[in-house]
Amino acid sequence: MNIQPHTIKDTEIAEIISDDIIIRNAEDALDLMGNVYYQGFDKMIIHQKNMTSDFFDLKNKMAGEILQKFSNYRVSLAIIGDFSGFESKSLNDFIYESNKGKHVNFVASLNEALNALSR
Repeated sequence: MNIQPHTIKDTEIAEIISDDIIIRNAEDALDLMGNVYYQGFDKMIIHQKNMTSDFFDLKNKMAGEILQKFSNYRVSLAIIGDFSGFESKSLNDFIYESNKGKHVNFVASLNEALNALSR
C-alpha cells in the first residue's frame, strides 16, 4: 500500500494506492484512518477494489459502521469506483444521500474525488 498525496486549494488529500483489499472490516478502516491521520491527512481517497465487497451489502451494516468511524474522527472520504453494477435500491439510495453531503462521497474518477474533498 502506498499513500499518494494530492494538494488542491491548500487541502491535503491522501489517495490510497494498492492492488489488494485494504478494508475488510471496521478495524481495518480504523487502522487505515489512523495511519493516514498520523501522516497529516484528514481527507482520504480509496478505490472500490480496495474494499471488501461486503462493504456494499448494506444488510450486514458494515458500511454504516465504517462510515460512522470516519464521521466520528472527522476524516472525509471519497470512494472511487463504478457503482452502477449494484442493483440494490437501498445501496443506490445510500450512495445518493451520501453524495449530498460533504463527508463521504462515492465518485467515478480521481478528479471527482479531489473536487468533492476540496470544497
